[in-house]
Amino acid sequence: MNRSLYVKLVLIMLLLIISLMSVVGAFLMRGIRSFYLNEFYQQMQTVFSKPDLVNALRSAADEKNADELMAEILRAHSGSLGIDSGTRNYYILSGTTGAVITGSDVRPEWELEITPNILTAIAGAEGYRSDSNAEYMDVALPIRGQSGSYIVYIKDSKATVQSLSAELFEIILESLAVGLIISVFLSLLLAKTMVTSIQSLTRAAERVAGGDFSDKLDIQARDEIGVLAKTFNNMADQLEKTLDDLRKSEAMRREFVANVSHELRTPITSIRSYAETLETNPGLPPDTQKQFLQVIVNESDRMTKIVSDLLTLSRFDAGSFEMVFEEFSFEKSVRDVYNAMLLEAQRRNQEFSLEFKSSLPNIRGDRARVEQVLINMVSNAIKYTHNGGRISITAGATDDCVWALVKDNGVGIPSADVPRVFDRFYRVDKARSRESGGTGLGLSIAKEIVARHNGTVELDSQLGKGTTITVTLPVKGAGHDQKKNN
Repeated sequence: MNRSLYVKLVLIMLLLIISLMSVVGAFLMRGIRSFYLNEFYQQMQTVFSKPDLVNALRSAADEKNADELMAEILRAHSGSLGIDSGTRNYYILSGTTGAVITGSDVRPEWELEITPNILTAIAGAEGYRSDSNAEYMDVALPIRGQSGSYIVYIKDSKATVQSLSAELFEIILESLAVGLIISVFLSLLLAKTMVTSIQSLTRAAERVAGGDFSDKLDIQARDEIGVLAKTFNNMADQLEKTLDDLRKSEAMRREFVANVSHELRTPITSIRSYAETLETNPGLPPDTQKQFLQVIVNESDRMTKIVSDLLTLSRFDAGSFEMVFEEFSFEKSVRDVYNAMLLEAQRRNQEFSLEFKSSLPNIRGDRARVEQVLINMVSNAIKYTHNGGRISITAGATDDCVWALVKDNGVGIPSADVPRVFDRFYRVDKARSRESGGTGLGLSIAKEIVARHNGTVELDSQLGKGTTITVTLPVKGAGHDQKKNN
């Protein structure tokens, strides 16, 4: 790529210089020809428009030696006519045939070409016709007298124009050569400046393609290359983040699949084991059979709950989970949850209290789902608080939100595990969670429900001291007043 770019830039500069010099040279040479052509005819018209010269030529045409007299008059005005006996000459021609009678450049073998201007003069009119493509410039003026008709003819061979054009062409070639040398130098300098940055971009792109995002481009230019380098760095950062997210997502997916497989395999194994025992031992005591059947039922219920929770989460992920948003009393929902869980807490001899810090306004949301979140919070507190422990529900309101806090003095959660408690299937004490019937999906579902109400859920816990979980919901909910698919 390096050599190719160098070659391309050099060729572009060379073509640019050649094209520019060619156009300039063509215009200059054409301008010189046009200038000399116009200058010649303007000069001739100026000179022959003088009455004294024309009258003198007509008077000479009345004499017997008219040709000699007319030639003498033209020699007297040779300076104003530009006659130099080289490139520009005058002639006295026959007014009927156009043959040369005399002139400033008359040789025995000389014969003038009968030009359009001579034909015009033979016809009796002045011949000032110009032709830029002709190799000469000429003027023919008819002069009639008593001794006959004559033509005063001035002809320029354009030798001066051609000589000047040749010199100009040499100058253009010399300028072109110098320009080519300069353009090669500048193009190499420009190519080096551009290629250095492009090479850095290429190396960086190769590193990124290989998965190395450690090095960033250090190009401080403010031109397009600088903008490209900055954009590339931003792209590399975004790509690195995306890859990290993909790795995390893949790790979470694998962990999720493994957890699902494990969670389902455990009750299935238990059901199969107890069912096979009942099948192969028909003579088991009735109490034992009843106990085994109860285990099978419990494990089936556990499987049903796992599948139900998984279905709920999948519907959340697919955006097809239906929630009915309506206005309801948040205070009543908190009281209903407290009353529903009171017997379970009393069964464990736990101190269970309810306190309202302020009056609670009605809120807009899905009542059943909000109560599901509250029940999950209280249920977890009861499960992981030892018998005789304390559990409290506290609720209040701010200007535009309501909140409910569940606090216990249970086993608590290690600080390293707190950030992951809302992950699916994540459980701090897996064995104890299974014993209590937990699936590790309750808090994940609760977080999804709260998020769809534009609310927040926060958890604070210390190992051995207890856990506090707080849910905050906006009074206006998600801004819906009817069934909504989320």
